[in-house]
Order: sequence, then structure tokens, then C-alpha cells
Amino acid sequence: MPFADELINARTARSLTEAVRAASPGAEPAALRAAEQQVGPLSLRERADLLRDALLADVPGDYAELARVVRAARDGAPEFGGWLIWPVTSAVATKAVGEGTDEAFDDAMALLADLTGRLTSEFAVRLLLRHDLDRALGVVTGWTASADPDVRRLASEGTRPYLPWSIRVPALIARPGVTVPVLDALYDDESEYVRRSVANHLNDLSRDDADLVVTTAGRWLAAPAPTTGRLVRHGLRTLVKRGHPGALELLGFPPAAVDVDGPVLDRTRVPFGGSVRFTATVRNTGADEARLSIDYVVHHHKANGSQTAKTFKLTTRTLAPGESVHLSREHSFRPITTRRYHPGPHAIALQVNGVATSPAPFDLETP
Repeated sequence: MPFADELINARTARSLTEAVRAASPGAEPAALRAAEQQVGPLSLRERADLLRDALLADVPGDYAELARVVRAARDGAPEFGGWLIWPVTSAVATKAVGEGTDEAFDDAMALLADLTGRLTSEFAVRLLLRHDLDRALGVVTGWTASADPDVRRLASEGTRPYLPWSIRVPALIARPGVTVPVLDALYDDESEYVRRSVANHLNDLSRDDADLVVTTAGRWLAAPAPTTGRLVRHGLRTLVKRGHPGALELLGFPPAAVDVDGPVLDRTRVPFGGSVRFTATVRNTGADEARLSIDYVVHHHKANGSQTAKTFKLTTRTLAPGESVHLSREHSFRPITTRRYHPGPHAIALQVNGVATSPAPFDLETP
């Protein structure tokens, strides 16, 4: 399996070169040919930008000419798909914005919708959203009724506030409620592919307006489809890890009267690459049955001496009045590619329905 950066490579550039030649007989895409030798040291997004700029250099003229070439390549080149679609759609959006006319803007939105099923247009549409958010959202709203699930997904995924690998659209972050009508139209979509995007979009919104997210999810749960519960749980995952009381109550975990004994660690010094085991007992001290979402939080030591918390799911339990549950978990500090560990003071706390215990400290030793 290739590394992410290698998804756009010299073969991608060659395929795009041949597609342009087929669409414009007699053309010699010199910039794209040169790009074949230049992608090596670049990141994935830098590679997409390199091929975008090469395509724009090799297809001079106005937006209409670029759109003609792209459509001709779409219709005539069997290999016109996959990761070359990212730079192609980015070139379309860049040219349309540079031309500055409503006609070019609207045609670019239509062309991106047409091409999104060949990979995705979610990265390119960001430039059009930045240029004229309200005009773009008018088109995006229409996409939510498309018969094509790829286009419906583009409506949600392309407008996510924090879409990975993409440029930011400041107005989306400044106006977090502006995309809620798009999500309202899609949360009960028949496609899991679309619904997963809606859940991730909702989770993005929780970074800036938690109350908006809880209110929106509450509306959906008031008139649910069979798939709504699962979607909402995924969309509220960050708020649950943060212990947001509204999100937890919406998912059936209201404040509970509990006594927590622990966490108790099996060691206070952990070898680098080793593990620490903790135990705890949670008892329902209330008069009513308690439904509990139980997580644990590891406070990691950072290079600058501060600590950062990461929440891990432990279990969910329902306890009768007076009932207890004994918990045990081993947490590993084996090196992984997604996290860098730093020797020094760490701690583990338990979090029950969003309420955290006092952290139990330990030291991660120097390798």
C-alpha cells in the first residue's frame, strides 16, 4: 500500500499529460511533462498543486477553454480518473475564481459535481466556497437532492469546517450554523457513505459550537431514521470524550450519583515502551438505575513540560442502585507512528458520564 504522498506520482502526471493530448490534438503539455520529474520530494498536497499549476500553464486561455479540455478528456480518455482528479478540479476552480464571472463560477460548480465520482471534488470546491460562500451554498443545497450519492456526499464533505488535507474556508468557521441545512437534508440519507460524511461534519462543528451540535443532533433524534442513532453517536464522539453534559445526556448518559474508587496503578514508574495497568471500582450510590459511559484519560507529558489529555473508551454499563462494577485496563506505551511519547510525569484519570476523577500520577522512564 503506498504512502499518502505517493498517491499522486509520476504516473499520475503522465496520465494527465496523455489526457490533455487526447483532448487537444497537437498540444504539447510541456509543464505536465516536466512535473513528472518534480513530484518526488513533495507532499501530497504539494504534488496536487504542482500538477494543477502545470495544467493551467499547458492550457492557456480563458475558463471556457479549460472547461472544454477537461470535458473532452472526461469523455475521451479512459484513464481520466483517480488521483489526477484532485489537480484537475483544483485547476477548474482556480481558473473560475480568477475569471471572476458568475457564469464561470456556476459552470465550475457543475463541473466539479460531474467529476466528483471519479475521485472527489471536495478539495477543489473549497476555493469556490472561499470566493463566494453564499453563492456556492446555493448550489450545494441543490446537490443534496441529487440522485448521485457521490454528489450528495460532496455537499457535506466539501463544506466541512475542518476537512483534512484541504485549505480552510474562514467563513465556514466564522458561521458554524450556515451548513446545518445541508446536514438536515442528508442525515437520513440512504447511503452510508453520505451519512458518514454528515457525522464527520457534525463532529467538525463541535470544535466551534458544541451547543449547536447538541441541538441539531437532538432534532434528528426527535424524528429519527433507523440509522440516526449510530450517526449521532459518531458525530458526538469528540464532545463525549470532552465530557460535554448535553451530548452525554442526549445519548442516554445523564448525570449520575456514583462513587469511584481509583484508578489504582500497578506501578508508578513505567519503562519506555512498557505498559501500566490500572483498576477502579464504580458504585451507583443513587436511588435509581444509572447508565454510565466510562472512559479513561491519559495525561501525556509533552516536550515543553506541559501535559495534554487524550481520552480512551473503556466501557458502558448500567448499574442498579447499590451495584458496583470492577474495571481493569492495561495501557501500552509501545512506540506508534501516530504519537510521540516523552519521558516524564504522566497521569491517568477515570471519567464517568463526563466527570473526571483526580489523576493518578506515574513517570514514564527515559529509554
